[in-house]
Amino acid sequence: MDREPAMSELSVIAIVQARMGSTRMPGKVMQPLAGAPMLQRQLERVLRAQTLTRIIVATTDLSGDDPIVALCESLGVDVYRGSESDVLARFVGAINVTQADVVVRITADCPLMSPEVIDAVVSSFFESDVDYISNTLVPSFPDGVDVEVVRASALLAIDKSSTDPAEREHVTLGVYRRPDEFDVKNFSGSPDYSDLRWTVDSHEDFEFVDWVYSQLYANSPGFDFPEIIALLAEHPDKSRTNAHSKRNAALDGLDTGAMQHKG
Repeated sequence: MDREPAMSELSVIAIVQARMGSTRMPGKVMQPLAGAPMLQRQLERVLRAQTLTRIIVATTDLSGDDPIVALCESLGVDVYRGSESDVLARFVGAINVTQADVVVRITADCPLMSPEVIDAVVSSFFESDVDYISNTLVPSFPDGVDVEVVRASALLAIDKSSTDPAEREHVTLGVYRRPDEFDVKNFSGSPDYSDLRWTVDSHEDFEFVDWVYSQLYANSPGFDFPEIIALLAEHPDKSRTNAHSKRNAALDGLDTGAMQHKG
């Protein structure tokens, strides 16, 4: 009987999806945050996760994304360049380069990403023995602490079979909308903080994140989820919520399968 590989034997690769061409806030990933580009601050946080084998930034082959490549090279972070519109193909290219067994998908507009949450979701993935798990199908974490963990083989299968533009753009959509083909699970936290907005889609979002860093980074560069929650408890007037901007409106109108994906 073939033995299933242990967690320690599998390559768990975080693929951070980044580009300069944001519609609402172009170049946001390079916006200065606590003295360094926002993307750098996020990568520093992702690098603190203990369950990852490697990190690679997946950006486009457009010249406008050269600053992302230059930044990653200066930080010693690997980069894969591919299609702007076919993001799934970009991920598949990164999978082939890294020989990933498991992919942790993270978007680069989340500079308050939590390494603690990354580790919790990855650990739950292995404990559950599923094809896909995320904390976004039924959200209980702030928007901007979104972690998806998926078997590389599942993404490769969708890449071969799907020509749906939505599934090519929204990398994991083809997996979690097919619960009859793939084992899919949601990761929940308590208390429910899903109404909080920590992602950066607009200048107002960035102003909030900048304020959080101004309060916490100097004294505690490794600040994480609990410290942000405590800070907001002291300054509830500073908090941003889904009332300020709808959570992941890009997926509105799409058939997302058995559970509603909002992250």
